[in-house]
Amino acid sequence: MSSALPLPTGQDDAPELQLTTKEGWRNFVGRPSKMPQRLSRRQWRELPATERERYDEERIDHHTQMLVIATSLVDHTVICGSRLILLNRHTISARRGLMVSGLAGTGKTTAITQLGLRHELKDRARHPGITDRIPVVYITVPPAATPRMIAVEFARFLGLPVRTRANMTDIMEAVVGVLTDTRCGLILVDEVHNISLATRSGAEVSDTLKYFSERIPATFVYAGVNVEKEGLLSGTRGGQIAGRFTLIPTSPFPYGTEWQGLVAQLEDNLRLLDHKPETLTSLDRFLHTRTGGMIGSLLLQVRGAALDAILSGTEKVTREGLTKIPLDHTAQQATTVTRSEKGRRR
Repeated sequence: MSSALPLPTGQDDAPELQLTTKEGWRNFVGRPSKMPQRLSRRQWRELPATERERYDEERIDHHTQMLVIATSLVDHTVICGSRLILLNRHTISARRGLMVSGLAGTGKTTAITQLGLRHELKDRARHPGITDRIPVVYITVPPAATPRMIAVEFARFLGLPVRTRANMTDIMEAVVGVLTDTRCGLILVDEVHNISLATRSGAEVSDTLKYFSERIPATFVYAGVNVEKEGLLSGTRGGQIAGRFTLIPTSPFPYGTEWQGLVAQLEDNLRLLDHKPETLTSLDRFLHTRTGGMIGSLLLQVRGAALDAILSGTEKVTREGLTKIPLDHTAQQATTVTRSEKGRRR
């Protein structure tokens, strides 16, 4: 899932903020979760023209983001991560970490950012009125990353100036100093599958993250695509990571009670003038077959169909409307595998 944040209500002219900056992360944490009011078509028609336009824009913005759906993965990640943060509170070295790994589109980024969100909200509640704390850092590992690139990602999040010829040691010391002084307790590192221990630079990136974890008194959480199968846990360096990190695997959702509940939550979040209740829930099996149980693909399908419904004026999500939203490649593969397995059973 993308780390780009939707614009908060009332800031349509503001530049788009990223989770990988301190300002973007704070925008994410402070973003209001209020949904537009649910109106019938008759109530919508009774609004003045300017109010109708504003209401439609609010609905469009709502459907581009919608609320985070509570899944077992999110709950499990938050519980495990919160436990590790407490266990690491008085640990001097060899702190324990968390790693979320699985196929693309299975909710890894959502899970770790929700952990970060809840940790920061708790920190703010414990320290009201104090603004110089940075409880959470979120960075992504760039493709073909080098140790310097990782250090710069940390500096970029903090807004520290980095000159082209700046010494890497100086950058790292500045990052460690700031995060120690600001009582950082959780560091989220996404896209860790971009680290290859088979290459010299990849091994050095791993060592750099390990150095940061030893110097900064915080819990590190990694997320990436099939990390355990891509070699990050292999060899001597990989063994050190495996010995310190708890692995949470992610996978497509099977068709069952939780999947049905996810579809129901999505339907409850829809703000369409003519959508009939339980239309979407009656299509939950169709949606599972179509998306292969991928939560990211499900969100793409429903949000895309809802936006089409507003823009076209149909104002309802239907099976036909859902099929018009192109599937991502991962969902297409999962759907093909599911159909092949059904064919073999026959």
